[in-house]
Amino acid sequence: MTATPESTAGPTPAAAAAPAPFVPAQAVPASSVAAPSIPAPSDSAPAVVARAVPSRRPLVARVAAELVGTAALVAVVVGSGIQATALTGDVGLQLLANSTATVFGLGVLILLLGPVSGAHFNPVVTLAECWTARRGGAGVTLREAAMYVPAQTAGGVAGAVLADAMFGEPLVRWSTHDRSAGHLLLGEVVATAGLVLLIFGLARTDRLRFAPVAVASYIGAAYWFTSSTSFANPAVTVGRAFTDTFAGIAPGSVAGFVVMQVVGGVLGLALVALVFPPEGTGGERSAG
Repeated sequence: MTATPESTAGPTPAAAAAPAPFVPAQAVPASSVAAPSIPAPSDSAPAVVARAVPSRRPLVARVAAELVGTAALVAVVVGSGIQATALTGDVGLQLLANSTATVFGLGVLILLLGPVSGAHFNPVVTLAECWTARRGGAGVTLREAAMYVPAQTAGGVAGAVLADAMFGEPLVRWSTHDRSAGHLLLGEVVATAGLVLLIFGLARTDRLRFAPVAVASYIGAAYWFTSSTSFANPAVTVGRAFTDTFAGIAPGSVAGFVVMQVVGGVLGLALVALVFPPEGTGGERSAG
């Protein structure tokens, strides 16, 4: 299902999974998510952040971009799932259609809204960027994160309702798709950790311009290589509980997914610190 660090996708990052996302500003971009920009503590970091997140954008515009972007992402995930099940009874083809629509939708949203808000579309990405900013890096402040996360969550719910409305489904019908099995929870840890590693790794190596393609491609792959179909996004997860369709998740399974996504986010940041250490700490600089 999101996402690039604001400074950073679908995404969202599941059976229709999208996760969340992110986006940089040049090629702007999120996953799924979808993307926060985790600036590397190096001389080039400030420049990367400036390109990915134009600080001159009014906060209201950035919050609106997060709400609209997350809503659109969930609408793509849920809507394509409904369409797929209406066209074929083959579950494999349904997932293929759902993941393909999510990849293209997430990439476009990151490209479009990355220059405005960073195209996080994902609370995990936003909180990860906020954490790095409080440790001296660039990124969203705690106040900004406190506005981003509710907007992303509201957008997730609105997107699910909109998709149901477009296909003549009940606007709100709690999903009955149970996803509480342990192996699915592990899948969410892996999917979210990989998304965070990708987004912040791109930021630390000054490659956020590739976020739209990289994040969308990762989410598309994670649909298939993770058991949970890679939700990797708390806002998308909450939104998908409001629809009893292909992409839905039972309300009782939401808490477990969100907790594992947070765990995956922490693990992802730890991997970023290990794989992409700040210059001057003994790490070797790649010729690439």
